[in-house]
Amino acid sequence: MALVTLDDLRDAQKRIAGVAVRTPLLPCPWATTDGRTLHLKPENLQPTGAFKIRGAYNRLSVLTGAERARGVVAQSSGNHAQAVAYAARELGIRAVIVMPDTSPAVKVENTRSFGAEVLLVPMEERDTTPARLAAEHGYLWVPPYDDPWIIAGQGTTGLEIAEDATALDLDLRTVLVPVSGGGLISGVAAALKLTMPGVRVIGVEPELAGDAAASLRSGERQVWPFADTHRTIADGLRTNALGLLPWEHVRAYVDDIVTVTEDEIRAAVAVLARRGRIVAEPSGAVTTAAYLYRADLLPPGRSVAAVVSGGNVEPSLLAELLAV
Repeated sequence: MALVTLDDLRDAQKRIAGVAVRTPLLPCPWATTDGRTLHLKPENLQPTGAFKIRGAYNRLSVLTGAERARGVVAQSSGNHAQAVAYAARELGIRAVIVMPDTSPAVKVENTRSFGAEVLLVPMEERDTTPARLAAEHGYLWVPPYDDPWIIAGQGTTGLEIAEDATALDLDLRTVLVPVSGGGLISGVAAALKLTMPGVRVIGVEPELAGDAAASLRSGERQVWPFADTHRTIADGLRTNALGLLPWEHVRAYVDDIVTVTEDEIRAAVAVLARRGRIVAEPSGAVTTAAYLYRADLLPPGRSVAAVVSGGNVEPSLLAELLAV
């Protein structure tokens, strides 16, 4: 499988300009520790509340007129769902989104608000239903991560990190990226390795959904039961395996993947809200959790950047985490 190129990434950056927000690198003086500094990449500020708009818009924007007329179908626990719905509305394309019936209500409501038809199914049917709908109705399937256009779109996050680190004269050594199906870390790692080869890219995922870490350790792509990955509070990271194309990118470009506990994720959400003034969903807080609580597993170096991948958290859950 061909890896995305620097040209692919830069073309995606041009397509999404004016649609996706160019989020800044935010300094976090409250997180300076042992001579190490943290900058956050707040993708929770995107129009749909997460980085997914980058890949979704990049993918839909290259569809032909005939493909757009067919409509699209996608599956997601929430953030890809909202991104595809938003991008489809912007481009005048019909969108049908398959979501697990355990998806946070806020993500379901937001997806519908962008004009998409939402079908709620049991988790085990989430990834098989789109193929059936595509066969029955002719929809074009927009996968959440196993697609070069999606990966290139998500990789624009990495291009921005590299550009801003250079502009700020940061001695950036480590970039932390959440891992689910692998679209985000694939694109970010490719972008950084192709523009800043000395930077180490570290993935972060929950211990309860640590399939990617296990895959990297063993050298073989592993598939975990949904019953296992579904235990984590980080609903956006419950995917049970890396995609096939993301796995090739991870093997080529990712230096390591570390895991964090549920307590560490919960604590990081609260820290980001109280100290960073950033609303992060648990999936988006895993990188901050790694910086705060797993520093011994990170490479040496003064400057660290962490991607906060999204902020679509249920208000009741956020209230619970802040109350502790």
